[in-house]
Amino acid sequence: MVPDVSTGDRSRGLLSYLFGPGRRNEHTDPHIVAAFAMPGINDPGRVPLDQHHNTLSELADYLDQPVKLREQRLGKKVPQHVWHCPVRTAPGDRYLTDDEWGEVARRIVHATGIAEHGDDTACRWIAVRHADDHIHIMATSVREDGRRPRNKRDGQRAQAECRRIEAELGLRRLKSGDGTAPKTPTGAEVAEAERQGRHQTARQWLREHAYAAAAAATDEDEYFAVLTALGVNVRHRIGPKTGEKTGYSLAAPGDTDSKGEPVFYSGSALAPDLSLGRLRERLTPTNHEATLPARAMNHGRGGSGEAWRRAEAELRTTYAFLHDEPAGEEADARVQAQAAAFAELLHNTAATAPKTLRTELHTAAVAFDRANRSAIRADHQSAYALRQAGKELIRGLGGKDGDAVTTLLSTAVFVAIALARWHEQHGHQQQAAAAQQTLVYLRTAYQHAARPTLAHLAERTPGPDEARRLAATVQAAVPDHAERILTEQRELDTADHPAEVLIWRLRTNTTDRINQRTRAAQTRSTRRHTPTQSEAGHPPTGTTALPESANDARRRTR
Repeated sequence: MVPDVSTGDRSRGLLSYLFGPGRRNEHTDPHIVAAFAMPGINDPGRVPLDQHHNTLSELADYLDQPVKLREQRLGKKVPQHVWHCPVRTAPGDRYLTDDEWGEVARRIVHATGIAEHGDDTACRWIAVRHADDHIHIMATSVREDGRRPRNKRDGQRAQAECRRIEAELGLRRLKSGDGTAPKTPTGAEVAEAERQGRHQTARQWLREHAYAAAAAATDEDEYFAVLTALGVNVRHRIGPKTGEKTGYSLAAPGDTDSKGEPVFYSGSALAPDLSLGRLRERLTPTNHEATLPARAMNHGRGGSGEAWRRAEAELRTTYAFLHDEPAGEEADARVQAQAAAFAELLHNTAATAPKTLRTELHTAAVAFDRANRSAIRADHQSAYALRQAGKELIRGLGGKDGDAVTTLLSTAVFVAIALARWHEQHGHQQQAAAAQQTLVYLRTAYQHAARPTLAHLAERTPGPDEARRLAATVQAAVPDHAERILTEQRELDTADHPAEVLIWRLRTNTTDRINQRTRAAQTRSTRRHTPTQSEAGHPPTGTTALPESANDARRRTR
């Protein structure tokens, strides 16, 4: 159940919309389901058509009476006196009855401080239902006693009450938010998509394509060029004094209003991190580029297989950093940056992986879009290497190196697990749930990609005689550890995918050993050298989790 609190200054205008046909004739049977004084209100949805407009005006005047009295007493207008809160059930929920919606409305106005139970001098309000899955609560935010209501943090209070209502009514339990979620599509947008036979609204379609374009682009101009190539209508907002771009809006192909004009959505209306300012933080080149390893700067060289291997190497670096469970504000800013870069890599992986994997990976990328941001501000420079490695996938094009793709997906699974754990530790409920959902799709894609290799490993399972001989060898070679090793081997017999368990153990044990050596090396280096102020101003991009191959070393010396 999703509430969305906003304010305005035109009571009559909002009532006209609530009891009208809707922007695309999506409203059906508009009527009042609850109000501050239900018996004394004339419902505009239940009067003859020739009385409809007069009834709307009478209702607006009735709701505005305390507002007019306050304005007369103070000698000035009451700003933003219209309080508006649509409340929508989640997709797949059962439809509530009018009585149930009425109780929801009474609980929301009580929880937000608009009209607490038993307060005879509270604000005037009504709740209108004009669709099966939602209501609109409208109030005028001046109390009967002339005071303004104490409704600070009303949006958060409405969210908390909706969580309790969901549990009591058996509805889908949504996660508590932190103000970083994208705007929910309106009923009009959903109705329009249904009429056009589309499974997602124009807002959702634009959001997905904007994220994909940002993942592929290397600068701001390329971002808009990619969107234009996809058929998206781009409109820039230009500063009147500077003449520079201060924002932008996007319109989906074929999405027009009643006048045939494109319906535009600003970048921030699609998602908070798609505003022009947030995009520039990621896309604007910085002097941090000069500190990167050579492999991170080697765009497009070595073919698609090499691009996949470079991306996997940077993912291992990210996993090694996350595996240490870094703490502190600076570390959190770096983790948030890694999450954003990982989201971009998922979009580029979905675009360039073998066709049999693309649907699952696209779904994973879209799911992780909610997990790639939180209230923590990202230090995007610290994730530059991972971001650039992800962009190399687009420039390499194609994913014919099956082993390289499988290896990257395996590492992506571990990174998703680590990021889900980080979000959980920080109380980011929606982000943690999105990361867990991403994990489901990534695992499916990995299992599909790894199927030939895992099948080959399964064929090499030792028989009973060879198993006894190997057990005797282990006991003779490492008697102090033999029992634990053999016990874990027996546990593998119960695993759904023994080869995957072995790969995970090998990777985790190797990472632990490398991390221990890395920390020891860093300690020795710190003792020998105290960094200068300029060096301290640029945190390292992360420590390589696994040793470079001989080929990598040779390439660097050429």
